[in-house]
This record gives sequence, structure tokens and C-alpha cells, in this order.
Amino acid sequence: MGEIIDGDELAVAIVGTRTPSEYGLRMAKRFSAGLAKRRVTVISGLARGIDTAAHKAAIAAGGRTIAVLGSGLDIIYPPENKELAREIAANGAVITAFPPGTKPLGKNFLARNSLIAGLSRAVLVVEGRRKSGTISTATHAANLSRHVFAVPGKLDSPLSEAPNYLIREGAHLARSVDDILDTIL
Repeated sequence: MGEIIDGDELAVAIVGTRTPSEYGLRMAKRFSAGLAKRRVTVISGLARGIDTAAHKAAIAAGGRTIAVLGSGLDIIYPPENKELAREIAANGAVITAFPPGTKPLGKNFLARNSLIAGLSRAVLVVEGRRKSGTISTATHAANLSRHVFAVPGKLDSPLSEAPNYLIREGAHLARSVDDILDTIL
């Protein structure tokens, strides 16, 4: 649904937990809107939480966004994001590697994460636990020689485990949109 255009090759994925803190939501929106205003396409997975916030902020900023599904195009998951998927298609694209009728099974999300990383010049991890899909996406990105960025989080928050771990392991510290753009442009 929607359309992929040449300008979408300049894309940054924004990923994170489905149950973000207020800080995580604020950072996802800030980075997404900032990138969208600079004509960078925002890619995410249409999941609850950080993904939803990133897609909505890109649209609100007048930018483009691409949602990558872990199901067939005829099965929008989560179901409460059906209207958001229509908005994304009007401001970018909703895509999948799966045929119609494919249900949103856990194994599909790992494949989706690989596709998100492959479509992006960089992946920004906002919040997530150490063992999560956000780490999967960051690992795929690193294996594809993409830049990995992470928003630092509170040391005592379980939702900061993934980004703080990634920073410790060599991911770029993301303090602003310029940190990302200075690296990928």
C-alpha cells in the first residue's frame, strides 16, 4: 500500500519497546519529526509504542514514513493501527515480505526486523529491554554495515537496557537529529 520513491533511499529506522515510558515516547517523536522535517524517511514496524509514535510524528511533521509488517498486507497488526496504516500509505508505504493471509507470528517479526534494517541507512534504538526485538533490528543493521544509534536512558530503567547496552558495545550516541545526519550524509 502506498508508494516507495527514490527519496526513500535516505531513510532512518526508529525502533523500540511496545511499552515505552513518557521519555521514550518524547524521544521517538522528537527524532522522528526532526528527521522528517529534514526530508529523511522514517521506517518502523507499525507496532504499539515507539513504532506508532515514530510513524505518527513523521506524518505530523509533513514527512514520509514506511511501515514494515510482520504479516500479510491484508492483516494489519496490531488491529488498532489500521487507520494509521492508511495514513502511512498516503504519506509513504506499508510493505511486507509476506504473502496475503500471513498471520503476525513471532518468527515473522524477526524477518521484519531484518527488512527494516536493510531498508535504512541507520537504525535508532529509543527504548527496549536487553533481550528484545530492538536488539534484533540493531544486530541486523550492524551485520549489514548500517549505522546503529541509541538514545541513552536512565540507568535504573529496564527500558534503557537495550540502548545503553548498544552504546557500550559501540553504537553511536544519539543526542539530536544532527548526530544522525552528520554520520549518514
